[in-house]
Amino acid sequence: MRYNIKYLLSALFVFLAFSVQSARGQVGDYRHVWAIGVSGGVALNSIGFTPEVSQNMHNGYSFGITARYTSEKYFSTICSIQTEVNISQLGWKEDIKTLSGGDVINPETGVAEQYKRDITYLQIPIMAHLAWGKEKNGINAFINAGPQLGFFLSEKTTKNYNKPYTKDNFPDYVGGEERVSVEVAQEDMPIERKFDYGIAVGGGIEWDIRRIGRFSLEGRYYIGLGNIYDDSKKDEFGKSNHGTIFVKLAYLKDL
Repeated sequence: MRYNIKYLLSALFVFLAFSVQSARGQVGDYRHVWAIGVSGGVALNSIGFTPEVSQNMHNGYSFGITARYTSEKYFSTICSIQTEVNISQLGWKEDIKTLSGGDVINPETGVAEQYKRDITYLQIPIMAHLAWGKEKNGINAFINAGPQLGFFLSEKTTKNYNKPYTKDNFPDYVGGEERVSVEVAQEDMPIERKFDYGIAVGGGIEWDIRRIGRFSLEGRYYIGLGNIYDDSKKDEFGKSNHGTIFVKLAYLKDL
C-alpha cells in the first residue's frame, strides 16, 4: 500500500509542477482560455485479483462533465489542465469454464453459470492535456495524463445460480471436473474499500469547428493503485485493483 501511495504522490508532484509552470506562462505564448463540455463512452474493466479469478472484459459506461484551462503554447505544444467529474460503471465479469474449456452447467438450473458485478463510481481525473496541431478551426492530436480519484456509489451482483460449484460440491458433473477458477469467495463479498485512486493516461484527436465547438475522440487507460478488498495477510486477496480501458467522445465549448 505504501508503494502505491508513493506512485500517486509522484504523479501529483509531476502534475502540479506542470500546472505551476504552465500557469506562469513565462516561456511560451500566454493563453487564458476556458472550455467546458460533456463526455460519454464505454468503460471496459477487469479486476487484477491475486489469487487470480478468470474473467472476460466487463462492459460499462462513463459519462460526465469536462473543464479545461489552456495556459500557454510552448513552441508547438498547446499546454492545458483538464479535469472531469464522471459517473463510471466498472466491475468484473467472470469467465466460468471447466478445465477442459466447457461451460460449467449448474445442476440446480441446468444452464451455464454466469456472474457479473457492477460497481459504480464518481471519478475525478485531474490531468495535464498536451496537444499538437491546429489550435483553432482544425484538428490536433493530444495526450492526457494525471492522477484519478474514485468514490464508490453502489454495487450490483447479477448471477444465475445460488452457489458456485467446484470439484468438491459438484458431484453430478461427469468426472467431477472443477472450474478453471476455483477462487469463489469474491462472489459474495461486498466492496470493502470505498475510495479508489490511480493513474489515467490517454490520447486522441480533437476537431475544433469555428463557432460550434470542439469534438474529441479519446482512448484512455486507468490503472488503480488501490484495492477494492482489504489486502492484509489474513485477507482473501492480496491484490484486487481496477484496470480500465475508456473510449470516449467529448464536446467542449470555449467560454
